Amino acid sequence: MPLVRLSFLLLLLLLAGSAEAAPARLAVTDIRVDQQGLTTSVVLDLSAPVEYRLFSLANPNRIVLDFPQLDFRVAQGQGPGGVGAISALRWGLFTPGTSRLVFDLAGPVGIVRIERLPAAGQLPARLELDLAPVTAAQFDEAVKTGPMVSSAAMVAAIPIPAPPPPVAAPAAKPKANAKPIVVIDAGHGGIDPGTIGASGTLEKNVTLATARQLRRQLQATGRYKVVMTRDSDVYVPLRDRIAIARAAHGDMFISLHADAYDLASLRGASIYTLSEDASDSEAAALAAKENKSDVIAGVDLTQESSTVSSILIDLAQRETKNRSVQFAGLLVGALKNDTQVLKNAHRYAGFVVLKAPDIPSVLIELGYLSSKADERLLTTAGHRGKIAKDILRAVDAYFDWQAHLKRS
Repeated sequence: MPLVRLSFLLLLLLLAGSAEAAPARLAVTDIRVDQQGLTTSVVLDLSAPVEYRLFSLANPNRIVLDFPQLDFRVAQGQGPGGVGAISALRWGLFTPGTSRLVFDLAGPVGIVRIERLPAAGQLPARLELDLAPVTAAQFDEAVKTGPMVSSAAMVAAIPIPAPPPPVAAPAAKPKANAKPIVVIDAGHGGIDPGTIGASGTLEKNVTLATARQLRRQLQATGRYKVVMTRDSDVYVPLRDRIAIARAAHGDMFISLHADAYDLASLRGASIYTLSEDASDSEAAALAAKENKSDVIAGVDLTQESSTVSSILIDLAQRETKNRSVQFAGLLVGALKNDTQVLKNAHRYAGFVVLKAPDIPSVLIELGYLSSKADERLLTTAGHRGKIAKDILRAVDAYFDWQAHLKRS
């Protein structure tokens, strides 16, 4: 046998051996919820037994299961919900190395049984838990005492995440002649999927894909420095998004989202700037939904700093607000080139991520994932690229305007 062919066969054997040796990623393959009398039972089918940590959170009442990073092979929106004590379920990557399953509760409950079961016969490995009603005082006590139950190795496997640092004032601003810093915020991520489209598209994937295309186009000009609040499918708390922008000395903050509405025929992009008084009831409802992102991810908000929540539109923010409004107007005009926009496309509401007091900020709803037409376009790289190009035009126009003001 020729030496080259023998070497090639040996290489194939080595590759095959290394592939076999690579451990398979742990996975949750199914989630089932059932109610028997006052007891609500949850069964997680697993690819192998897994460590866990379980704890409760209040305001609103939730139970959280943390695991070492694993795959959820259950599509968001297809899992059980509205059964017994559980009103909804969400899952995904919480932080690198930690996956999370969050139970929204219809009322206060306690854990009466939790058990890890190995695979047996046709049955896979499982994690089973039973929930039963408790008093509000008992639930609050469970919240105070921390993790209710965990497998033996869990504390070492997944330390309890430290609370995010408070939003602090940034250090000294870079030199005036430095490149403008554009912060791109891809909405949602990880355990928080955002809106789920008519055909199952996840908002978090659309926003990240668009953010990456926008970053490429901004960087290609050589004019801007770009900072991303997230560049992977990971959850970033709302207050951390503001902290990232301020720590980077951002000159502009662009948060990307995609909306949903009961009327499937409604479609088009819109741009939001900050106001404590919403422009209409739909804007108010959208802000309320987006501001619940930390609740969705199972974040403990009891120690939340008032830095973000207490920021109001006042004289100190007037210049920042005016610049945000100016940029929003430029965006509306630019986006009309390549995508449909809503009537009265510039709206305003109290979005938490827009509350940096010193950075002009906008939130762009790229379209409605509840519209099959918008959903199809937003899952197309070509269309997202056009949107990114339009946003770039508006960014250029905004900083040209700022440069003109400085010269005059």
